[in-house]
Amino acid sequence: MIRRGSDTLLFDCGEGAQQQMMRVRTGFTVDAIFISHWHADHYLGIFGLLETMGFNGRRDPIRLYGPRRIHEIVSIIRQLNQRLSFPIEAYELSDGEEILFDGYQVIPFATRHGCESFGFILVEDVRPGRFDREEAISLGIPPGPLFGRLQRGETVTVTTCGEEKIVTPDQVMGSPRPGRKVIYTGDTRPLREWPDTASGSDLLIHDATFDDQERERADEVFHSTAGQAAIAAVETGAARLALVHISSRYTSTANHIQDAKRHYQGEILFPNDCTMIEIPFRD
Repeated sequence: MIRRGSDTLLFDCGEGAQQQMMRVRTGFTVDAIFISHWHADHYLGIFGLLETMGFNGRRDPIRLYGPRRIHEIVSIIRQLNQRLSFPIEAYELSDGEEILFDGYQVIPFATRHGCESFGFILVEDVRPGRFDREEAISLGIPPGPLFGRLQRGETVTVTTCGEEKIVTPDQVMGSPRPGRKVIYTGDTRPLREWPDTASGSDLLIHDATFDDQERERADEVFHSTAGQAAIAAVETGAARLALVHISSRYTSTANHIQDAKRHYQGEILFPNDCTMIEIPFRD
């Protein structure tokens, strides 16, 4: 789950999703659900979650994004629960499309899991540069409403020493700054090539089902090892790496940590269920 401003997006929805949401008290005001692929542990929770939303009186539409057959899944949901109190909107994912939201977008990309599958890049819009207050004053702009107009990209006119002067935003604003970026791979083998939009993420959430000793097994079942996830973090220039989907066969993540650190020098996270990660702006 990602919360950005007032929006809540759910990426995959396993069988126990709503119980976990209740544990951490997120509520059920989800705006959109993205399904990476049609394996049961990634979508079976949708049925119960939508029914709970109906019981709670939801009226607003919910958007469901998924691979081919998403329309069939939504049709089945409607047939099973014909008394849902809100519309369900189904959208089929396409590699590289830009799904626009207010101030950010979600970009699906094809992954390698033995079936049609997707990862997702959430990237915020570019932010304005920093406002140079001292420079504005030196140009004759008095502190006050004109500061705000310049920061909103408007050109202003001031009178200094009896002469009118035009001041443009580029005279007092620094270079645009990137927004935050989060990547979620879902289940996948290592990608042969990453999309350009994946570079420079603040957080890469990557499949690390196995440690490197089980690399052959990982390849057989279309998953990744911790070391391979770390290589992906290096290839994409990720600031932080979260290793997820660890196989239940492991009672310790010591080998995963060792494997990942062999390739990647950044911060490595092993989030448990319901772990909350704050993602600050880089500047």
